Amino acid sequence: MNDTTVFNSEIVQNEHAKETLREICCGLEERGYNAIKQIVGYLISGDPGYISSYKECRNKIQQIDRNSLIELMLKEYIK
Repeated sequence: MNDTTVFNSEIVQNEHAKETLREICCGLEERGYNAIKQIVGYLISGDPGYISSYKECRNKIQQIDRNSLIELMLKEYIK
């Protein structure tokens, strides 16, 4: 087993971002928020106040670069 395994870090980062967004959506919906509208508000304004701190949602979304997140969402939408 001397084979080198190559990982595409972009794919790993994208999958992490997707899973994090799913967790945030679940947390926001549990608190009674419209998750999509709250996330859009955050992405447009950059104000983390749009995201509840419930279940660490605010901390989680701030760990993902906003521009990268928008790019990922656009790529997924266009596919």
